[in-house]
Amino acid sequence: MASASTSLNETEARLIAPAWHTAVVLVALLGFSAFSMWTGSKTSSDKVGPHARVVSYVMIMLWEWLMVAFIGWGVRRRGVRIRDLIAGSWPRWTAALRDLGIAVLFLIGANVILGIVRYALKATPNQALRNIIPQTPTEIGLWMLLALTAGFCEEVIFRGYLQKQLGLMTRSVAAGLVLQGVVFGAAHGYQGAKFMLTIAVYGCMFGWLAYRRRSLRPGMIAHFLQDSVTALVVRHFMK
Repeated sequence: MASASTSLNETEARLIAPAWHTAVVLVALLGFSAFSMWTGSKTSSDKVGPHARVVSYVMIMLWEWLMVAFIGWGVRRRGVRIRDLIAGSWPRWTAALRDLGIAVLFLIGANVILGIVRYALKATPNQALRNIIPQTPTEIGLWMLLALTAGFCEEVIFRGYLQKQLGLMTRSVAAGLVLQGVVFGAAHGYQGAKFMLTIAVYGCMFGWLAYRRRSLRPGMIAHFLQDSVTALVVRHFMK
């Protein structure tokens, strides 16, 4: 029993935040997802109130920044900063351009794989997903801010924090990568089961990119481009 207790203490000491902190993060993410799934299941019409999307965008942005703030507080207890989770640097503009190129190439390959997965699952957007697509100029502007928020916050939450923390907990880099991807998919409950599975695959690919680059920067760019461009393309075809 003493050796088991010592092993647990050693594992806890290596973590980038206390284990209880990670439990709170997971409960919060999955609880919010369950709530969004529940509210999304009540959506049966494509008619949305004049301010519903604006309120939704603002609430999601506040929620994601709150999660990042909580993570920042948790990792500081172990001497880790948000900057450390992001890693990488842009000492010159060519470094930023390089990460942009990596992000674009990654998106091309990832979307080919996602297309195959969606086809295999016969996944189609549900009404809740269709309803969040911006329609007015104001909504489009807020959506761009939401995409920026998601690109930064979700990469910090899932690839920066959970991937490292779960990898340390399981003592396996691969397990940390896969588990954060599963949580990433599960955190998008409003999109329905098939899209959640697709997003889990996407999350694993983003995890691989973060691991290979030792930085969240290319993934943040890719995440922003994916969310912003996809919404505008879908909006165009919905007209």
